[in-house]
Amino acid sequence: MADRLLPLELIDTCIGRRLWVIMRGDVEFVGVLRGFDEFVNMVLDDVTEYTRATDGSGEVEQIARETVLLNGNNVCMLAPGSRGPAAKAARPFRPVPPAAAATAEGGGGGKAAAAAGLRLPPPTAAP
Repeated sequence: MADRLLPLELIDTCIGRRLWVIMRGDVEFVGVLRGFDEFVNMVLDDVTEYTRATDGSGEVEQIARETVLLNGNNVCMLAPGSRGPAAKAARPFRPVPPAAAATAEGGGGGKAAAAAGLRLPPPTAAP
């Protein structure tokens, strides 16, 4: 299978490129990936740290940092090439109603999702 790409191989292609890292809790980082190890501990340069307020106000604090070392145990998601939360500002987050989320996950035609104003991709046939 020449098409197969392992997770660490994908991360390796990101060295020297901008990366958005979403951590456990309310912290996100955007920076240039300088290196990583097999535990996905990462070194980022030219970093902006985004911390969401825990009081429910929705405010986000931005902190510029030169270099950070991130513990791979706390990494939830990586988005290569992304500008991070700054890019999301143009498209505000819209929570999905529980009925729409259940329909989207379990099939059922997507009527609840359509009622909530969400566009779901058409179902694909099983292989």
